[in-house]
Amino acid sequence: MRVWFITGASRGLGRAFAEAALERGDRVVAAARDVAPLAVLRARHPDTLACLPLDVSDRAAVHEGVERAVAAFGRLDVVVNNAGAMLYGMVEEATELQIRAHFDVNVLGQIWVTQAVLPHLRAQGSGHILLVTTMGTGGGMASAGLYAAGKSAIDSLGQALAMEVEPFGVKVTIVQPGGYDTGLFTTGTTTTTPNPAYEPLRAKLAEMWGDEAGPAPSTAAPVVMRLVDLPRPPLRLIVGGQSFELVQQMNQARTEEYRAWEHLSRLAPG
Repeated sequence: MRVWFITGASRGLGRAFAEAALERGDRVVAAARDVAPLAVLRARHPDTLACLPLDVSDRAAVHEGVERAVAAFGRLDVVVNNAGAMLYGMVEEATELQIRAHFDVNVLGQIWVTQAVLPHLRAQGSGHILLVTTMGTGGGMASAGLYAAGKSAIDSLGQALAMEVEPFGVKVTIVQPGGYDTGLFTTGTTTTTPNPAYEPLRAKLAEMWGDEAGPAPSTAAPVVMRLVDLPRPPLRLIVGGQSFELVQQMNQARTEEYRAWEHLSRLAPG
């Protein structure tokens, strides 16, 4: 029986992971700014689900929350850094306040949770930290550049973290999901004030993306359940077959671009 600590657990992927973990008999600390949507789930699992109101951008609150989580179930086994938000708009349009608030949640929030849980995982000599990023960490997309930038920062952080904590028996996986119907582009979105200069690009993006919401978050949960059972889990895992194909295409395009300009790169000795 594992103990999970999941942020952003009231909806989307976090909620799906919490439900799947509970159904298999594990215990879950579900953290979210608003835990009211978890009431029905709490009623179904009164002994194995603890709901924790938490703003991950508040470092002191995160450390206090993790201590409460450990006190509730005695240990932590799987930590899912899932809480996040979307800042939608062109880079030029975003205000300083919007950018700082966005990185407070998407980047610093994951760091604060990681720092808070590591003393406990090191002490017990085990644990698995999942850093939820996105399939887009390999490159930014117009109107979602700041979102991709934050996720890319976590990707690099996760690679360093994995090297740091391996001697203590702690595992790290960077989970890269595709476009699931999580509500990220509705309730989880902050939108910039549009600059008319970008209207043609916005129209092109809207035509490219269409109106499809994506598959249900519950379809991603079995992948994560299998992931945490692996004795030697991967450092990175793309969640979604279609997303896997898109990432391969992006990687191939990047390699081809590097090769096309190899002659210029080799002019320098470094």
